[in-house]
Amino acid sequence: MAKQINFGLDAREDILRGVRILADAVKVTMGPRGRNVVIEKSFGAPTITKDGVTVAKEVELPNKFENMGAQMVKEVASKTSDVAGD
Repeated sequence: MAKQINFGLDAREDILRGVRILADAVKVTMGPRGRNVVIEKSFGAPTITKDGVTVAKEVELPNKFENMGAQMVKEVASKTSDVAGD
């Protein structure tokens, strides 16, 4: 399969779009009035959680470049959760 190369403004916009999509999914869990999120699993029962890191880990976007942006934020969120515990 040939590699797809995207650079410049188009690449930044795609990556930023992925970051924003992930942020929108996670931000509803934040704060004292954070809401529950239902996560569909490919097997078994759905998961209900208020943990933003858990929500972030389950997000996978169909667009490769948007998914790269989301993956970067997931990595940061996961490492922060490991160090800070929240």
